[in-house]
Amino acid sequence: MKLLIVSHVIHFEHEGRFYAYGPYAREIDLWADLFPQVRIACPLRREAPPGDCVAFSRPNIAIVPLAEAGGETFVSKLKLAAVTPAIVWDLGKAMLWADAIHVRCPGNIGLLGALLAPLFSRNLVAKYAGSWQQMPGDVFTTRLQRTILRRWFKGPVTVYGEWPGEPEHITSFFTSLTTEEQMNRARRAASGREPSGEVRLLFTGRLSKAKNIDSMLEAAARARAQGAPVRCTIVGEGPERGDLEAYAKRLGIERHVEFTGGVDFETVLRHLERSDALVLTSESEGWPKSAAEAMAFGLVCIGSNRGFFQKMLEGRGIAIAPRDVEALTAAFVDLARHPAKYDEMRLRAAAWAQQFSMEGLRAALRALLEKHWSVELPAVSLREVSSE
Repeated sequence: MKLLIVSHVIHFEHEGRFYAYGPYAREIDLWADLFPQVRIACPLRREAPPGDCVAFSRPNIAIVPLAEAGGETFVSKLKLAAVTPAIVWDLGKAMLWADAIHVRCPGNIGLLGALLAPLFSRNLVAKYAGSWQQMPGDVFTTRLQRTILRRWFKGPVTVYGEWPGEPEHITSFFTSLTTEEQMNRARRAASGREPSGEVRLLFTGRLSKAKNIDSMLEAAARARAQGAPVRCTIVGEGPERGDLEAYAKRLGIERHVEFTGGVDFETVLRHLERSDALVLTSESEGWPKSAAEAMAFGLVCIGSNRGFFQKMLEGRGIAIAPRDVEALTAAFVDLARHPAKYDEMRLRAAAWAQQFSMEGLRAALRALLEKHWSVELPAVSLREVSSE
């Protein structure tokens, strides 16, 4: 079968290879293990990728370029309206080629893909990567995509968490970037953790406003002012990096904050091995891969009380409201003063998160598609994921 993936993620072509944001690229590699030919209909830039991107490692992946448009400004909306007919035309041509279509939402291109895909194929699957539960501040197009996926889309839709009252094809699912070999490494790290002289706080991900990393920095400054020896490591790239570095300096904690930029996955794993807690108090999250990875390694995960993320953390982490700096400060101070208090929480988190490996994800995807499409997909072995 030939698979078309419809994605809003910006891809890059550089020196004969295709790149995309690291966690996404590693997941797409898994899809390419299940199909002999995979094409991704997506925005494509022919330039060197940012530091948080990695190359696809599977040779059977090709790109169908789509016009790049989007944004929140009035001019951006006008541009999107102008290029939408071209995007629809290009998507239609790509869908005619495909035997099966995988639509990734939410996103403007995902919205068009969800509308068009049922007209072109019976073998459909969608992934909704955000919070399936309606959140404060959801824009109209996000709510519209959920409605289309519920009522119009004729294939399984994987979402994070179980939500009562949903149609039968809305399917609770999980995600993972950690191989079983790496999960064994996580088990060793989680079982061998010992307190150090400071609380090593970690963030990994895209440096964007919605991640509220400035709240983490402010809480770290307040905690240090109360005598808690906390140190922050910020792993990732994004539009907010310069402002965050300047903010750390204004807070007077620049010597206690490290910005690593984009790094390979092996380096992320080393940071997980030597950190004490992960902080991810985003405005909205579906199934945050960075949090699941941190939990598997036995870190205390401090996350936002939003959507399924809150359920992930029940009894296994600390859930607080986004931008609640006071609560975040209190958590940092308590971690510094009473580290043993969180030992049982770490172990519960590790036991839960260690269930979800990349091998398990690929097997679950194959089972899901075979069940809904009444086909048999190849049971290929997991090929080595690039760590570039």
